[in-house]
Amino acid sequence: MAASFVTLFPWTLNSLLLQENEILLGVKDQIELLISQLDAAGSFTGDVGMILGRESGHGSWASELRGMLRQAEDFVDDFVIRAYGQTEKDRKDSIAEFGKELQNINSRISEILNRRPPVETPMMLEEIQQFLRSTFVYDEEKETDLVSCMLNYINLPYDLKLSLLFCRVFLGRYGERIDGLVRVLVAEGLVQEKPGELMEDKAQKNIDKLIILGMIEELEDRWDHFKVPSPYYELSMGVMKAEDFSMSTANSDSVVPPTARHVSIQDADNTIPNTNSFLPSLFVSAKDGLSEASSHCLRNVLHNAKLLRVLDFKNTQLKSLPYEVGKLVHLRYLSVRHSKLNELPESISYLRNLQTLDICWSGHEFELSNEVLNLVHLRHLKMFQPRNDGEVRVPQGISRLRNLQTLEGIYAGGGIAKELGFMTQLRSLEVRCVSDDHADELYFSVMKLSMLRKLSLTVERERESYDSSSSLRYENSIFPCLESFSSPPPLLQTLELVGRLIEMPLWLGSMENLTTLRLCYSHLSENPTTILQFLPDLKYLLMAEAYKGRRMEKEFFRAGGFSKLEHLYITSRDLVEWAEIEEGALPSLKCLTFRNCLRLMVLPEGLQHMATLQTLNLHGQEDLIRRLSPNGGPENYKIKHIPLVTYIGHTLTSGFNHRRKSLTE
Repeated sequence: MAASFVTLFPWTLNSLLLQENEILLGVKDQIELLISQLDAAGSFTGDVGMILGRESGHGSWASELRGMLRQAEDFVDDFVIRAYGQTEKDRKDSIAEFGKELQNINSRISEILNRRPPVETPMMLEEIQQFLRSTFVYDEEKETDLVSCMLNYINLPYDLKLSLLFCRVFLGRYGERIDGLVRVLVAEGLVQEKPGELMEDKAQKNIDKLIILGMIEELEDRWDHFKVPSPYYELSMGVMKAEDFSMSTANSDSVVPPTARHVSIQDADNTIPNTNSFLPSLFVSAKDGLSEASSHCLRNVLHNAKLLRVLDFKNTQLKSLPYEVGKLVHLRYLSVRHSKLNELPESISYLRNLQTLDICWSGHEFELSNEVLNLVHLRHLKMFQPRNDGEVRVPQGISRLRNLQTLEGIYAGGGIAKELGFMTQLRSLEVRCVSDDHADELYFSVMKLSMLRKLSLTVERERESYDSSSSLRYENSIFPCLESFSSPPPLLQTLELVGRLIEMPLWLGSMENLTTLRLCYSHLSENPTTILQFLPDLKYLLMAEAYKGRRMEKEFFRAGGFSKLEHLYITSRDLVEWAEIEEGALPSLKCLTFRNCLRLMVLPEGLQHMATLQTLNLHGQEDLIRRLSPNGGPENYKIKHIPLVTYIGHTLTSGFNHRRKSLTE
């Protein structure tokens, strides 16, 4: 039987005991009693009754329990907020009062659980059909799919149910990064915290389960992104209200229900509406940035919603964060991607529970201040500024953040390269503007990071004038001392190198755990694939201006090579012809993409033998498209077995720029 919403509150309490042990020591017994009582309640389907709108006694007690747990959770969170601002004497009084209220909560929950019926009400197909017909326009074929999906949804554990709904509010209709979703699920408390176990790994496993079930999909042309497919996309909208979600997709003037606990406002263009004071999560995205009125409203929202755990602003172009953000002591996730922030408020240092700080695409003058060093629970720090090489300078002492797993967008000069060697807990590291003055020290530090799974290095770019769209980008920006990086971290799974390579590093061929490799602006004269062919786990390979030759021969992809490669992405302004693929080469390839290959005239002979290929994406000359056309194209035989073939054509004489079209049309 599916686990229900009653399982999540004990997780929250256990997490609170781990984080706030000193404050809660005096009421630890009462909290542990509450946890054991809820654990003993076991699993039930009261949450399903809420979705289907049952009015039976079963639905009544489940609804009452849900409301009681909401009140208890808010009460605990509010106590923690008050305790931080109190003197020792006042705190003792508050703890005594808090203990009495916990006793009342325990008694009331016991009384509710005693009214639980001994036998669960069975799920009836008629109930599901009635719910769907009251929610969607009737369509017999669509209803069959929705019924099947609804049954799958009902049988999910409750944490996975909510995970699917957060997938929906986190991204809207289109793709979003999987690792960003992982961080949101952890911050929302949908992963049980256990000493010695990384919550991010558990959240990733939950996402993998949803992918296996077909409830979310990885995007083929963006390897680390996902979307919610139909009909789960539509179904999730139908069940949101029962799970206290509110979503506005057109205009932020929409009224937010007073009971909503997870609010998403997409494409906001006016003001941010007032929200209830018990709101745990708020997602806001904007098409072209928020208005001045919305920026002023933000201060009121932050003042009222003191229990926020997740605050996500996308493309809002905020120029500043209100000081009030520092009063959100429960905040675990803060994202202000695509803002105009040049600094964070000093009050940011009070966010002692903050796990994720995402300030990518910030203002041109952004620098990270010393206040960030007080964020002792920070696990993920993501940065990028849209100038120079995107690097952000961090304060010395960054290695004091012992819980940090992700550190992206940093400049490693000024002694930071040496500090990185002490951050052995890092799992993802992105360093920009790598230069001669600190490269050796940087490589030496990175080789110490035995837990590292993901590494991105971008060389310092020469400042000479050039066309930013040209393939000559980074041509004179050579990776310094890369041969000294002789022993990469053994668990490394993703590697990105941005900058010119004189030759392919030999150590690349020894990376047995590597699954993703991105070579950008390498401008190699030699074949870059020679030492990569026999990497045992490589699934994703991107070569963006990695090879400056005009012709790819069959030696690039030989029979038996790249045995697990599923996605191959090639960008080249020089490539004219890919001559041949040996039969038996690329035996697992699913998706082949050519992007900005404007001179490409010939696809390889042998492509027709690649039975695993599901998707071919092209961005080439119209002559190539005509030769591949199903309407008499002489080379259509090479691609006619591929289920999906798309191209982005560019026709200057027809009055439009880019279009995406299927060659099967």
